[in-house]
Amino acid sequence: MADGGEEAMPKDAKIVKELLKSMSVDEYEPRVVNQFLELWYRYVADVLTDAQIYSEHAGKSMIDSDDVKLAIQSKVNSSFSQPPPREVLLELAKSRNKIPLPKSITGPGIPLPPEQDTLISPNYQLAIPKRHNSQPPEETEDDEEIAELNPDPSRVARDLPQETSQRVSFPR
Repeated sequence: MADGGEEAMPKDAKIVKELLKSMSVDEYEPRVVNQFLELWYRYVADVLTDAQIYSEHAGKSMIDSDDVKLAIQSKVNSSFSQPPPREVLLELAKSRNKIPLPKSITGPGIPLPPEQDTLISPNYQLAIPKRHNSQPPEETEDDEEIAELNPDPSRVARDLPQETSQRVSFPR
């Protein structure tokens, strides 16, 4: 990364850049330094606030190194949890593994629900229109206008849709 404006950079930002360089991090965005600084300032402010509370609780007028150490230890204990010792995990695994697994009731493969409970079987209905030509259509004013334009009234009756639906369902 280019070191443009190195002179105008705050001392803390220079320290962050040196830390990144010492960890062999050569390429990073410029805002990474600002993000580390924000994290750093927030952590220090939290630790010092906790140290002040511990100092006041102890009846001291000023914060000393013991208060800061206690605040840091408290932060570490609440932020990071240690895994249990290996011996505890081994004993827990041994006691848990004493109980045998239940025998499988079904055969090999993945157990599936009964066929009637699955959503993959065909289960749908079709609405098929059914045409009835037995009833003559009622004449309306629109029909009269159409009759004036079209002299063949039987053709008008054939062109009008007469629909009633018939439902068909398929068993599962």
